[in-house]
Amino acid sequence: MLAVLLLHAALAAATPALSRRLGPKVFLLAALAPLAGVVLLVTAAPQVLAGEALRTVVPWIPGLDLWVALRLDALALLMLVLVSGVGFAIFVYTAWYAADDAKLARMVWMLTAFAGAMFGLVLADDVILLYVFWELTTVTSYLLVGLDDEEETSRRSAQQALLVTVLGGLSMLLGLIALAQAAGTSRISEILADPPSGGVVPVALLLVLLGAVTKSAQVPFHPWLPAAMAAPTPVSAYLHAAAMVKAGIYLVARFSPAFTDVGWWRPLLVTVGVATMVVGGWRALRQHDLKRLLAFSTVSQLGFLMAVAAWGTPEAAVALAVLLLAHGFAKSALFLTVGAVDHAAHSRDLRRLSGLRRKMPVLATAAAVAALSMGGVPLLLGFVAKEAVLAAVLGTEGVFPAAAAAGLVVGSALTLAYSLRFWWGAFGDKDLPDQDPDAAPASGTVDPDAVHGPGTGLVAPVVALSAVSVLLGVVPSLADDLASGVSAAYPGAEPAHLALWHGINLELVLSLTALAAGAALFAVRAGFAGAQERFARAVPAALDADRGYAGTVRVVDRLADDVTGRTQSGSLPVYLGVIATTAAVLPGAALLWYGVDLSGTVLVDTPLQLGVGALVAAAAVGAARARGRLTAVLLLGAVGYGVALLYVLQGGPDLALTQFLVETLSLVVFLLVLRLLPRRFPPSVHRRAQVVRAAVATAVGVFVTVATLAATSVRTRPGVSEELLARSAPEAAGKNVVNVILVDFRGLDTLGEVTVVLTAALGIAALVLTARPPRPARPEPNDEPDPAEVPR
Repeated sequence: MLAVLLLHAALAAATPALSRRLGPKVFLLAALAPLAGVVLLVTAAPQVLAGEALRTVVPWIPGLDLWVALRLDALALLMLVLVSGVGFAIFVYTAWYAADDAKLARMVWMLTAFAGAMFGLVLADDVILLYVFWELTTVTSYLLVGLDDEEETSRRSAQQALLVTVLGGLSMLLGLIALAQAAGTSRISEILADPPSGGVVPVALLLVLLGAVTKSAQVPFHPWLPAAMAAPTPVSAYLHAAAMVKAGIYLVARFSPAFTDVGWWRPLLVTVGVATMVVGGWRALRQHDLKRLLAFSTVSQLGFLMAVAAWGTPEAAVALAVLLLAHGFAKSALFLTVGAVDHAAHSRDLRRLSGLRRKMPVLATAAAVAALSMGGVPLLLGFVAKEAVLAAVLGTEGVFPAAAAAGLVVGSALTLAYSLRFWWGAFGDKDLPDQDPDAAPASGTVDPDAVHGPGTGLVAPVVALSAVSVLLGVVPSLADDLASGVSAAYPGAEPAHLALWHGINLELVLSLTALAAGAALFAVRAGFAGAQERFARAVPAALDADRGYAGTVRVVDRLADDVTGRTQSGSLPVYLGVIATTAAVLPGAALLWYGVDLSGTVLVDTPLQLGVGALVAAAAVGAARARGRLTAVLLLGAVGYGVALLYVLQGGPDLALTQFLVETLSLVVFLLVLRLLPRRFPPSVHRRAQVVRAAVATAVGVFVTVATLAATSVRTRPGVSEELLARSAPEAAGKNVVNVILVDFRGLDTLGEVTVVLTAALGIAALVLTARPPRPARPEPNDEPDPAEVPR
């Protein structure tokens, strides 16, 4: 597992350089990463499906108890079928789809890095590691959606996806940490084996689920997914059909066996899922862009998956396994179909496409299989999945299961309607009346004779993915072991027996009802489109998720401007005052609360120290009250030199020398700056401001003094200085312990500090040289000056 993960990282690092030589075929090399994942799942399947989870644990930061803990069980194996199996087909497809342009190198490493992050996400068995891979998928998807960074639409869509998913990711992190604290372990498998309860656990679960619903585009967070269609089509097929959006479904499926007994778990998530399924299906029927139609259909199917994942029974787990496979294969095939059609016809508008099935019959047939499978038509995998879902829901008694089943039937009818509309829009003959919303003027229709064939490289992956839907639809028992392994996480689960025919029962009746309603809805789509428009105008703006997102962003921007305007006033004294007050008040309050014993503190060793201290205090007061800038600078220098004298009296001549050098250099710099400033300070500020400044200065001075004395008076063990003194001579052969510390004990630290100082010096020198005005060119001896340039 770790080797495959490292292979993803290595190929992500190496492929950009190779893209110049290989061109788009560099994706065939990058496809070795998901292919390695396929090899892993094939070789590990017998052992995993036998009930044994494979584990890999490697130290990451042992001091913080962080480990690279990977675990491969049946659910992770199921996800690898999509992440690596479907991912491999998409990488191969992209080798013929991608253009050989400046974005190729970025696209190949981003897509490979995303594949690695998703691979790590489904295998992570540590809450922190899960979050790291979770956010890596977020960042890489942001980069992929905004790949065409010259287009404002791409940048805005990428930003929307990032904001929504990062919000969920941060909340998920808080929830995972709270769960880990309550369970006493950060291993996900251990948390789920003995789930905590009570206390902060319900809140923690809500935070985790917020991450899941945002990642999987559930209502009301769904608008980011259709907006993300600005990404290249293979990216959409991988991220938004096979992999990334499944992460939230995977998280819910992972946690359901342990927390399905929480009272609100099933009602909340199933309600959100069914609502998302219906809203996504409704919106899909209004789209004319084939890719946006698939985007809203993905939202709809993600709601379907969420409802099933949260149902929390062994039968629902079996149904989820089949539904994940059905959706992953069908939706990826349809997205790749859009890419092939767009590549050949240079249009995705279903109102302009007509008769393409005659030009590309193989692609049209494969797309029909995928669309019908997604619609739940018999003899295909989607039908088996829908039957299993209805059986699992109806197998639970109560009003809520009946209502949920009704909602799923409505969503299934919409699914078949937009699936038929997709295929008809891409490949059908548009001999439609003018009032049909899918009709277009003859001048706007793409001429099928002018469309070139999409090529084998773009068709073969679609055919392969659709063929799997047919194979598993006709022989669904091939998925029995995998579905049984997923359901084994629930106590009392029995082996799955998937079949195409279960006899005439309620599930079959509901399936046929959904198919009939979906077909009728497609047939009357012209009148239905008008009803949709009227409904859209009647919906209040507050219920529109797209407007809600835009409004939220505007409110946040306005609030940020207001807060920034009030806090970033541009006044350096205000900034310093706030920082100093915070640094003094918060720890000072802790000192007052817990108390401190200063009875044994020695303030002065010799009377000479008291005299020098008095001079330093007098110089500091004089600097604060000085009206002339030069006087204030000289008094500040006196303060520094006085501190250097205290170092001498304390027996630290090297520190005193450093202080003398620093004060001298500071004094010189101050004097150079004073040449550019007025000789005197501006008139005094208001009396109230002076009192506030004096109070802040007094509070800081008192706190620093008390804190220093308290820190030196609470020692309970010998200081580290004694150990340094004892080791300086035998280990470093040095008599000056300060030099030994700087050069030997802290050599790398000192080197770093010197490097920082040199870097700052270079930066300052560069700024000075940049700001220096250029010298005028000297005229050649024989050149006569231009009369226009001679000063009068």
